[in-house]
Amino acid sequence: MSIFENKKDVIIAGSGLGGLVCGYILAKNGYHVSIFEKNQQIGGCLQTFVRKGVKFDTGMHYIGSLDEGQLMHRLFKYLNLWEDVRLSPLDREGYDVISIGGDIYKYANGVDGFVEALAAKFPDNRDDIRRYVTGLREIVEESFIYNLQKTSPDMTFDESAHSTSFNDYINYCTDNPKLRSVLTANAFLYAAEKDKTPVYTLAHLNNFYLPSAYRIVGGSDTIAFSLAKSIKKLGGQIYSNAEIAEFICDDDKMTKIRLKDGRVFEAKYFISNIHPQVTIEKIKSPLLRDVYRQRIEGIDNTVSCFTVYLVFRKNSVKYNNYNFYFYDSEQSVGKTQYDLTRFPESYLYVHQADSEKNEYASRAEVLTFMRYDDVRLWENSTVGRRGVVYEAFKRDCAEKIIDKLNRQFPGIRDCIADYYTSSPLTFRDYTATVDGSMYGIIRDKNSPLQSRISQRTKIPNFYFTGQNINSHGMLGVIVSAISTASEFVQIDKVLSDIRNI
Repeated sequence: MSIFENKKDVIIAGSGLGGLVCGYILAKNGYHVSIFEKNQQIGGCLQTFVRKGVKFDTGMHYIGSLDEGQLMHRLFKYLNLWEDVRLSPLDREGYDVISIGGDIYKYANGVDGFVEALAAKFPDNRDDIRRYVTGLREIVEESFIYNLQKTSPDMTFDESAHSTSFNDYINYCTDNPKLRSVLTANAFLYAAEKDKTPVYTLAHLNNFYLPSAYRIVGGSDTIAFSLAKSIKKLGGQIYSNAEIAEFICDDDKMTKIRLKDGRVFEAKYFISNIHPQVTIEKIKSPLLRDVYRQRIEGIDNTVSCFTVYLVFRKNSVKYNNYNFYFYDSEQSVGKTQYDLTRFPESYLYVHQADSEKNEYASRAEVLTFMRYDDVRLWENSTVGRRGVVYEAFKRDCAEKIIDKLNRQFPGIRDCIADYYTSSPLTFRDYTATVDGSMYGIIRDKNSPLQSRISQRTKIPNFYFTGQNINSHGMLGVIVSAISTASEFVQIDKVLSDIRNI
């Protein structure tokens, strides 16, 4: 028999960053919030895992705009995160280091710093580089969140920024093919698809890191735990190991959720931080018309990834306070499709911070794109029970990645004490994204409105939040949470609170 719990004001499905931030804003403004998480650990892409005492991040590797007075610093203050979160700064003269065919380039902080660092390599294209970086700032400043003044979250949608592809924008800025590749090189951050991904995505991700860039000391889960602590202090509840099996509606609205274990919870309002395509599978109500379901189901998702988690021998590897993007050649830049016989053609190599100042690295991660089709053979298996062939496949992929890393950083293989791996299946099972997608749905400049999911749904008291609303990444998800929360709390009040705290 189902057990009916006390009625809640708002039920939030999923404890990823979007769900937690949305829950915090609503709890801060007087709502009784309950968050339901299917896993034992909260946090979504903020989750970490520990192997033999070594802790690894799974999705959030560095954060931008955190200097005093900058946007994320103000948002952290509003979200009461500074009490718990410690940071380690990345190199301001090259927070992203890029290798293309053996040539090295750097992204530096600040508009002038960014221009000068790349102009040292492209002296004849200084004006092109400045056009690129100042244009990005103009695009993001049209978003309500950047100036904390405009009064509608719908201002995040600017038609020209969504109907122009990122590569068309870069091509507009310069006709130098090598510079075009360099400006595309951190596409790991948004799994860019040429002639599809809008410049809005490029602008928001790059402008986020331009002012400053930091790693989170001790793991990104400190953000999730801090938000959860604040939500509980404000009277909210968080349920772990509580997978939602069904969202239940009457003839007019959503009324309750049923968990996989049979428990039932009622509420006035519902918010899903779960991927929209996964969410609608849990809603049988005719309130969601077939045309709406078909539109959501028909949106493509970004590619997934394969990650190798490295454990270094003590004091064997000097700490890199930058992120390293590697490409075999210019032809490898911006490619999410690949030939397994040449795997990997590109990768992102990041160290993790043990303290605010680090001399040696204890651990690191190497990420590269991987299609879900390459692991589809094992899609009906579960974590830890996928079989010896799957484990051999992962080991082969990891060894190829380490071989290529060792060529770039000679001797690094000898410094590795142990390593672990994750595939698109791992990401699918722990974050409930479709096919283990890195960043959820693909925004498509060819159909910007059709590939955009609003926080509002066809059910009057049911909303979406998370990386599939507005944009992904730390800032994009927080913006989505503010947009969703504005359906309950006046947006002017939220923005005023952020400005004045």
